[in-house]
Amino acid sequence: MAISPAPRATRAARLATAAPDDDFEILDAAHRAVVEQLGLLAELIEHLEGAGVDARASALARRIVDFFDHHAREHHAEEERRVFPALLADGPPELVQQVRRLQQDHGWLEEDWLALSPQLGLVAAGYNGYDLDLLRAALPVYTALYREHIALEESLIYPEARRRRALAQAGVQSRQA
Repeated sequence: MAISPAPRATRAARLATAAPDDDFEILDAAHRAVVEQLGLLAELIEHLEGAGVDARASALARRIVDFFDHHAREHHAEEERRVFPALLADGPPELVQQVRRLQQDHGWLEEDWLALSPQLGLVAAGYNGYDLDLLRAALPVYTALYREHIALEESLIYPEARRRRALAQAGVQSRQA
């Protein structure tokens, strides 16, 4: 009798059960995946310019749509649930302002994605009715916003959240000793 493999846990489930240090590693990995997908989006647009919709374009579009429809949204939701609240609750005004900016970025990224998604959905389905000019114009805007967003999180927000978590854990450990 064959044993079927265990189902893969969703990213949200992995984060919910992750050790404290692991969740930041997962968040960092998500950033690397975003950058990779942005590169694939640029590759797709270049491919569409030269070859139009073919099997390769459709496969790339499906991969990109799946990532931004699911994984990127889950990533933003996890940040909103697990990283931002503590910083907003007792951070200095400058930090709170940056977290609010990141929350606003999540809204802008979602809005930008909602403009891109139908175009990529057409390509994923093998249709030629997409707007290549819209994709060309949207790519640098979407890419720049994502890169700036990731840079702020990785340079300020995540280090501060890690620092606060370490202090809280040290306090718990000292009270238990």
